[in-house]
Amino acid sequence: MSRSIADGMPKRVDETPDQPGIGHLPVAKKRPHRVAGRRRNGIDAEPRVRRLSRAQRVSIWRYLSDAPVAYLLAAPVIYGMILPLVILDASVTVYQHVCFRIYGIPRVSRRAYLVFDRHRLPYLNAIEKLHCLYCGYASQLFAYAREINARTEQFFCPIKHASGRLDAHERSENFFAYGDARAYHRNLETIRKDWNG
Repeated sequence: MSRSIADGMPKRVDETPDQPGIGHLPVAKKRPHRVAGRRRNGIDAEPRVRRLSRAQRVSIWRYLSDAPVAYLLAAPVIYGMILPLVILDASVTVYQHVCFRIYGIPRVSRRAYLVFDRHRLPYLNAIEKLHCLYCGYASQLFAYAREINARTEQFFCPIKHASGRLDAHERSENFFAYGDARAYHRNLETIRKDWNG
């Protein structure tokens, strides 16, 4: 039976292989001002916690040698998706900056959706940090694109589907019922201006 990389690793951030369970330490605290330690995006990390976290970092060599061969072979396929992701990012951004201005639809803040911070965790090695950057970019990009699409749908076709749909976006809750022509024609301009919902 093969061991995973996580086997033998401490279960909490305040444990080290040679000192298990030295007591619960806060990983990070939101603080109104700088106290002790480093400040990164409004979060102060206690120096002791950062030291313990770094001690839990798996070396790149161990990380790669413990990884199943199939994982290594799949990496080019996974990371090969970066080009379509960048194209999607550029496309939806240009789309909203052109079309939303024409139709008076409020633009979606890209900065609010694309947040990168997990790569700063001291217990991640360089490969794990790259994974976090990549996965964070992809999942947040989809959320950003989904909100752009939701606003487009709200403007052009705010009608619920007859059979419902899996994981509908939040804006669709305020859409018109399927087949309700009277409400659609009477209130379309109202829903097109209701961007708070």
